[in-house]
Amino acid sequence: MNFICITLKKVFTFTLIISIVFLSTQCISKSDAEDDGTTDIHVDFTKEKGPMSPVWAWWGYDEPNYTYMKDGKKLLTEISELSPVPVNVRAHSLLVTDEGPRAALKWGSTNAYTEDENGNPVYDWTVLDQIFDTYIERGMKPFAQIGFMPKALSSKPEPYRHHWRPGAEYDEIFTGWAYPPNDYEKWAELVYQWVIHCVDRYGKEEVESWYWEVWNEPNIGYWRGTMEEYFKLYDYAADAVKRALPTAKIGGPETTGPGWDKAAEWLNAFLEHVVNGKSAATGGKVPLDFITFHAKGSPKVVDGMVQMNMGAQLNDINEGFKIVASFPSLKHLPIVIGESDPEGCAACSEADYPHNAYRNGTMYSSYTAASFARKYDLADQHGVNLLGAVTWGFEFEDQAWYAGFRDMATNGVDKPVLNVFRMFGMMSGDRVEVSGDLSYDAQDIVEGSVRGDQTDINALASKDENKATVMVWNYHDNNIVDVEPEPVKVSLKGLPNGRVLMQHYSVDQENSNSYNLWLEMGKPQNPTEEQYAELEKAGQLKLKTSPEWITIENGEATIDLKLERQEVSLLKFTW
Repeated sequence: MNFICITLKKVFTFTLIISIVFLSTQCISKSDAEDDGTTDIHVDFTKEKGPMSPVWAWWGYDEPNYTYMKDGKKLLTEISELSPVPVNVRAHSLLVTDEGPRAALKWGSTNAYTEDENGNPVYDWTVLDQIFDTYIERGMKPFAQIGFMPKALSSKPEPYRHHWRPGAEYDEIFTGWAYPPNDYEKWAELVYQWVIHCVDRYGKEEVESWYWEVWNEPNIGYWRGTMEEYFKLYDYAADAVKRALPTAKIGGPETTGPGWDKAAEWLNAFLEHVVNGKSAATGGKVPLDFITFHAKGSPKVVDGMVQMNMGAQLNDINEGFKIVASFPSLKHLPIVIGESDPEGCAACSEADYPHNAYRNGTMYSSYTAASFARKYDLADQHGVNLLGAVTWGFEFEDQAWYAGFRDMATNGVDKPVLNVFRMFGMMSGDRVEVSGDLSYDAQDIVEGSVRGDQTDINALASKDENKATVMVWNYHDNNIVDVEPEPVKVSLKGLPNGRVLMQHYSVDQENSNSYNLWLEMGKPQNPTEEQYAELEKAGQLKLKTSPEWITIENGEATIDLKLERQEVSLLKFTW
């Protein structure tokens, strides 16, 4: 007997938005009572699992100067508007020195620190202010990355500027900005002055709400020093932040995925340094307010088809949570997965990297729904405090339409994946139990990803004081969409009796999908004003059907759906 049973919890309030985010878990499954392939999902709103924390409300990107450009501002506005809470934004290269044009792929600069002819510091916060102002104006929060190394402080400043392009060797980006400082005291003073300036500009209360973190992926080429030198870099930066604002939150180490043994070794060593080591800056305790590491999947092309590997990403998360949980004195600290994505290079386009062909269509959106749901599950299993998971995908200014970058929008038009985050934005309160003879759970995917004959038809559900929500998806690692939709029966338990308004949103081949419309238009690289307006409209989240009043009897109802492969649906119930 193989069926999906999602039980939604009862919500005893005036408005119940049952957002069963049916991440179209098209498990090709049958029960003993049915032989038509229907997947049964049961949602029980009376059984709470934990808070529906907005762990998804975190974004990041390599190119900080895109922040204040035309399409960058437009996308940040849309991201801020889809979230009921302030979105945290992380960007690289906030302390990098100007050398040529500021904005380029995997490059950015602010010229915050230079030195005069006598070696005295010269601070210029103009560009940093422009970046942070853009966030603050939209009610967002800087997830302030302390890095990379200004040229005047680099122990190996030449060559400094790289000119990387898709298709080139990735290691070409690791130039003078990646080296340890030639003077740790000057490094610390730079950090101190930056925090002081932010307090002066934005106010103490505002800056207290930010998260500050030191560097990025120091266990690979982003750091050209040793592990011990990174610990020293962290100690001096953390002390400087705390001296400038004792209530500020500081964290690290932003290492790569702990599923890799060497990355796990770094994360373990850093946490050991915090617990038992002494600060190189003060000789006292090493401050740490939250813990960060990364998690990435690993797609590839198999027989001419893109095959995702969600298992690799969830394995990174599973191992990272396991490491944190092994430190009793740190287990309670918030965890931010500083980059959490299907693979590792947002600026690597589809043309040069064919395995990135998943990014424009519904595979990216269904992967996002299915993977975020399992992040909650893994945090529950390990008893750790997951605060956020950063989607490393923004926009690339003035690039070709749908070039296959890992981004949320192209030329100002939203991609399907952004609409899954709009769905998440409707979910709040507590997560509730989804049960059944499901084909995959979080550990199944950790161990073997989503392969074989059955798809991952599953759901994530929540309830709040006045609403309840269910998200349902139909995901598979193999990028196949040209198959018949699969029948899904969603049984709800714990709803208030009477008439309830149901709204059914979807991201599929026809709905909330600007990419398919662009293909139908003939792939225009210079859309007319009329075409652009149509693409903009298609990029927004759409109702799949008209809103419908349904009758709840004995607290129960059943909703019949047909889900396409790689579809994500959200059922929202209100009264």
